[in-house]
Amino acid sequence: MIGINKAILIGNLGKDPELRYTPAGQPVASFTLATTERWTDRNGQRQDRTEWHNIVAWGKLAELVNQYLKKGRSAYVEGRITTRSWDDRDGNKKYRTEIVANQIQFLGSGSSSNGADYDSVLENNNSGINQQGSEPESVIEDDLPF
Repeated sequence: MIGINKAILIGNLGKDPELRYTPAGQPVASFTLATTERWTDRNGQRQDRTEWHNIVAWGKLAELVNQYLKKGRSAYVEGRITTRSWDDRDGNKKYRTEIVANQIQFLGSGSSSNGADYDSVLENNNSGINQQGSEPESVIEDDLPF
């Protein structure tokens, strides 16, 4: 049986996206996205729990994310969950779970560096940016710049 690996998140950026390039010249952007769950406990007290998600975008999507998204802005992210591993300088195995984005929609309003309204960016890009086949097949973990 074939499985499904799909994550859908709506949250706020925890930092400005970081745009880098692989040695082959492929753009890759990474940023964190905070999602908050709110509920009322048995004592009637409001509780919050924030989860931080590591987001990675490739290609043209990475460049657009870097251009239009900034810390604190809201975004809708759709992608697949991946975990990669590497050995640190001391030889210890490290793991990082990420969402490899294949669709990102900029939410809310505000001004980008060029003065465009985020809502108009959504409209001009058919309600978002969709990139099929996010991660290039030729990228290997050693090519990742982070």
